[in-house]
Amino acid sequence: MNWDYFLELGQNRSQQERLEAPAGLAAGRVDALTIKFCRGNREDARREYMDFAAGQYRLCECVTETFPRFDQLASSNWLAFEVEFELLTPWYSRDDRVFHVLDNPVRKDRVFGVPFMAASSWKGMLRWACRMQAGLRAHLESGKPFREWKDPAWILHLFGNVKGEEEFHRGALVFYPTWFDRIGFAVINPHSRERRAGTQPIYYEVVPPGAKGTLHLLYAPWPGMQPAADPKEFMPHLLQAIETLLTEYGISAKRTVGWGTAKITRWKAFRRGATPVEADSRDELCEQIQNWLRGGNVT
Repeated sequence: MNWDYFLELGQNRSQQERLEAPAGLAAGRVDALTIKFCRGNREDARREYMDFAAGQYRLCECVTETFPRFDQLASSNWLAFEVEFELLTPWYSRDDRVFHVLDNPVRKDRVFGVPFMAASSWKGMLRWACRMQAGLRAHLESGKPFREWKDPAWILHLFGNVKGEEEFHRGALVFYPTWFDRIGFAVINPHSRERRAGTQPIYYEVVPPGAKGTLHLLYAPWPGMQPAADPKEFMPHLLQAIETLLTEYGISAKRTVGWGTAKITRWKAFRRGATPVEADSRDELCEQIQNWLRGGNVT
């Protein structure tokens, strides 16, 4: 008896299934071109895919319906933010598809078929930016290893601690994915140090400069949350970390080559029982939020 179904199919061609190219799914065209690529028509499949992927992606209603409704917050102790931005350099995060016609496809949602930045990626990058605000750079430059770094109470309050520790605490921040409506292509051409000429161009599928996105962020603490922190004290640090992450560090997987930087076009903040505020600058928004916090006990 053979317990491996796919091994048995490989050994018995007469039992192999004949599957039609997928149709009717958001990723069906990509799957069909991948099948064509695997059958040997590689250049044709790549060219057809690049023609298909380039240009505008329309965000369907199924995608826009996933956007959070911050005008209906459950508690007056919660704060929500929308940070609208426009990419200045390409954004890239590798897709998790096993087979693809390109070597470096950009990450896309398998249901909707549009590029997106996962909520978990936002959390990891923003935690790192907050650590830099709290002095991580000076800690590392002094020669101390990262394992000796201890997050201050306000970072633990916002992000929680690392899973696996004896006492795990969930953070007060809730993150949401960011969707993009455009795909383009970029080339990295490594140069030989001896000949000072390009060796083998590396093609990347990216979200190109000019594409717009929105960071959705919810601050939702609960009564008796530990560790506790005062929003009036850490909120300026959080907003500064968001601005620095987007405008200086970048949010792309290729940050070391300058990818993923953006300009912030609009700040928005929401609180139950208060009129939402919009601002062109971080300082202006921070002042409005501090007025909220001084006028009511948000903890």
